[in-house]
Amino acid sequence: MKASEVRATAFAMPRHSPSYPAGPYRFVDREYMTITYQTDPSVLERVVPAPLRVLEPIVRLEFVRMPDSTGFGSYHGAAQVIPVRFGTETGSYTRLMFLDTHPPIAGGRELWGFPQKLASPKLEVDRDTLVGTLDFGPVRVASGTMGYKHHAIETDVARTSFEAPGFLLKIIPHVDGSPRICELVRYTRSDLVLKGAWSGPAALALYSHALAPIADLAVREVVSGAHLVADYTLELGEVVHDYLA
Repeated sequence: MKASEVRATAFAMPRHSPSYPAGPYRFVDREYMTITYQTDPSVLERVVPAPLRVLEPIVRLEFVRMPDSTGFGSYHGAAQVIPVRFGTETGSYTRLMFLDTHPPIAGGRELWGFPQKLASPKLEVDRDTLVGTLDFGPVRVASGTMGYKHHAIETDVARTSFEAPGFLLKIIPHVDGSPRICELVRYTRSDLVLKGAWSGPAALALYSHALAPIADLAVREVVSGAHLVADYTLELGEVVHDYLA
C-alpha cells in the first residue's frame, strides 16, 4: 500500500475495518430521562473548563436509550451534563458519559471528543415508573426514577434542549504521552422530529466510584424530571478553542 493510498483512505481505527462507518449519524426513537438537580457551585466551577462559564449550580443526569442509530446499532447511555455559556451562546458541557457497547464509544471519542467509557447504563419502564440505572462493573453508580408520562411538556420548551449546542473537551495524546489534540468542540443536532415530551415527579441517587466520579457533583435538590423521545441527526463538530495554540 502506497503512502498516498493510506492518506486517501484513512478514516478511523483500525484502518482495514473501522469500528464505525462515516456519517451522517441519524438517531431514531432516541429516548431520554433527564433529571435536573442543584449541586455545590464551588465544585461545579472546578470541573467546567474555561472559556466555558457556569450559569448556575445546576446539573443534568441523562439516561438514554438508543434503539436505532446509524452504524452504532442499539445501545444505552448515561451522561452528566452541565448548562454553560460560551461567549454569548448558551449550551451544555458533557462532563462524563457511559455507554454499553464499543462502536459508539470509539466513534464518540475519536470524532467529537465525547468523554465516554464502557459501563452498563439502562433505561426502561417498570409499570408506572421510568427507571434509569448506571452500573460501572458490578457497582451501582446512579439510580434515577420518574413518574411515567404524568404531564405533557410544551413542544417549544422540549425542542430547546435539542436545539442548543453541546460542548466537549476533546483530548487525544501524542505517541510520547503528551497532548496532541486538546480542543473545545461544539456540536449541534439537525432534522429534529420531536415525538413526545413529558414531565413528572423524579428522584435521583448517586454513589461514589473511583473511576466513575458522577457523585462528585452531589445532589442537593432535584429540580425536575423530563422524558423525551425524538429523531435527529448528530452533526459533526467544530473546534471553537484550541488549548495548545
